[in-house]
Amino acid sequence: FVSCEDKTENNSIDKQNVEAIETEEYVIPEIQLADFDGKAGDYVDKEVKVTGIVDHLCKHGGKKLFLVNDDADVHVEADERFDDSLIGSEVVINGVVREFRVDEGYCLKMETDNIKKHKEGEANKDEFDQKKEMIQKYRDEMKEKGVDHLSYYSLDFVSVENVPESI
Repeated sequence: FVSCEDKTENNSIDKQNVEAIETEEYVIPEIQLADFDGKAGDYVDKEVKVTGIVDHLCKHGGKKLFLVNDDADVHVEADERFDDSLIGSEVVINGVVREFRVDEGYCLKMETDNIKKHKEGEANKDEFDQKKEMIQKYRDEMKEKGVDHLSYYSLDFVSVENVPESI
C-alpha cells in the first residue's frame, strides 16, 4: 500500500506567498531633473525616472542623449542607438544612476597620460594646456569644497516614454 502525503496545507501556503509576491509592486522613484545632481548619490546603481526634453543625441553613434529642462540636465547612455525622432520631445527616461568619481588618483593618471601624449606628439601644446587646466580645475574644486572627490552622475538607459501633451 502506497500513500502520498497530504500537501493541501503546503500548497495553500505556497499559493499565498505567490499571490503576495504578485501583488507587491516596486515603484521606481522619480527624481526631478533640477534635483538630479543633489539626489542621484542616493540612487547609485538603482533605477529612477527623470522627465525632461531631449536636447540632442551624440553625433558619434547616437548612443548618448542629453536630457534638459530650464534648471538642469543629465546625460543618458544606451547600448543601442536612440531614435532621432526623440530630439525636441518631452520624455520620461527610466535609467540606472551611475557615478563617475574624480579624485586625486584620477587627476594623477590624467596628468601622466597628458604628459605622455604630448611627448609622443599625440597632443599639441594647446590640447596639452587645456587638459592641464582641466586637471587643475578639478583639484581647485575639491580643495574649495573640502572633499576628496567630485561626483558626476549620469543614467544608463532602461526605457523611454513620451510625455502626453496637455489638452
